[in-house]
Amino acid sequence: MSLEIKVPTVGESISEVTIGQWFKKEGDYVEMDEVICELESDKATFELAAEAAGVLRIKAEEGDTLEIGAVICEIETDAKASVAKEEKAASKEASKSSGKTGEVKNMIVPTVGESITEVTLANWLKADGDYVELDEIIAEVDSDKATFELPAEATGILKHVAQEGDTLEIGGLICKIEVTEGGAPEPTGKKQDSDSNISQKDSQKETYATGHASPAAAKILAEKGIDPQDIKGTGIDGRITKEDAEAAQKPVKTVPKVDMPKAETPKASAEVTAPKVAGSRESKREKMSSLRRTVSRRLVAVKNETAMLTTFNEVNMGPIMDMRKKFKDQFKEKHGVNLGFMSFFTKAVCVALQEWPAVNAQIDGNEIIYNDFCDISIAVSAPKGLVVPVIRNAEAMSFEQIEKEVVRLATKARDNKLSIEEMTGGTFTITNGGVFGSMMSTPIINAPQSAILGMHNIVERPMAVNGEVKILPMMYLALSYDHRIIDGRESVSFLVRVKQLLEDPTRLLFGV
Repeated sequence: MSLEIKVPTVGESISEVTIGQWFKKEGDYVEMDEVICELESDKATFELAAEAAGVLRIKAEEGDTLEIGAVICEIETDAKASVAKEEKAASKEASKSSGKTGEVKNMIVPTVGESITEVTLANWLKADGDYVELDEIIAEVDSDKATFELPAEATGILKHVAQEGDTLEIGGLICKIEVTEGGAPEPTGKKQDSDSNISQKDSQKETYATGHASPAAAKILAEKGIDPQDIKGTGIDGRITKEDAEAAQKPVKTVPKVDMPKAETPKASAEVTAPKVAGSRESKREKMSSLRRTVSRRLVAVKNETAMLTTFNEVNMGPIMDMRKKFKDQFKEKHGVNLGFMSFFTKAVCVALQEWPAVNAQIDGNEIIYNDFCDISIAVSAPKGLVVPVIRNAEAMSFEQIEKEVVRLATKARDNKLSIEEMTGGTFTITNGGVFGSMMSTPIINAPQSAILGMHNIVERPMAVNGEVKILPMMYLALSYDHRIIDGRESVSFLVRVKQLLEDPTRLLFGV
């Protein structure tokens, strides 16, 4: 018995549809309610489901336009049992020969941090259709804080679902793995090549569908005023799809140049033309990384949501430079790390933060959180953008411990290996623009913190000291702070205290 499947009524004003594509082939066995093809109207795209189980007999081809109620295919329900049995046996035999178990592993975006809700697929390390082993790294994903490697959760054939550059939510489907057994499947050889050549020839042949627009595509092209002959279709046999129409642009018509007779002009009024300058006029467009987008969004939010103000001071770096010159060799020999400026600034900041706790606090709704500890964020310029790893409980650390932690975090930042925990939190930030030659700047607060200290380059300048002019190595310091929580007296006093500790670093040893 054959059951006719007719084009259903899909809308009051729709009188005809076009077959977009068949999901099943002639002679395939289909289950009841299984989607067998896709229909396109001038308003939407619809899926056609099988009304019974049986063998499919196609009556209309892809690209055909049918009226509502026309027969689109038939289903032979009598062949149900025999075909199902044959397909089951064929499937079993195929799985044995190929090593496929029939199981498909869906891989989703894992949870990578409490505050991270989405990631960007940076790049695939394995191509679509590649054989992958369990725990083999197949892709890299970027969050707004770090880059993570994605390992395969099964052994089998990789099927991409998301593309490079896609932004996915946590838990979103990123790929599938067709689980296999017995190692990598063998290549199918010449048969596969010949089949692909045949299919390529079939897909390249011209038919009635070539250059013909679907109803939905035709409507879009008519609205844009574009002739279907002016664009190339990417559908079956060159058919113009809805996506082709949406991406199409109206061609710019060029007016043929007509040589006009030259008017005689006086010799005195010589024609002035723009000079031709040799040089490139090329430009390129790149998609912003997830990290760059997040940093941009947060910096703008800080400017808009805080009462940010910056106060400045200057510090004589001579005493610290003399101390480093005197003890740097002994320090490195004993501790295996260089004695830099960052340990002096971190220690000075910690002392000042404990004396002026509002600078170490943050606003949470209608409340102020005062911290008894000093978690110092250090701004580091990484290959993918600015990151701020955190030195925990810096107030309790020695010069040696601070220097080693700075080196460790900076190295991991430049290798894109910082973890979420190493960049979460922080009560105060130090940024050093001086390493790039900055003389003065107004750094932006690292929310939800309330203040940030900006270091700059050291420049020898003439300074008045006890009535005499001396050449001293000077550095400008900038403290940007949130005026909602930190008053002018506190911000200025904090910066003066930092200046005092840096210009007499022996105070740091005695806590005075």
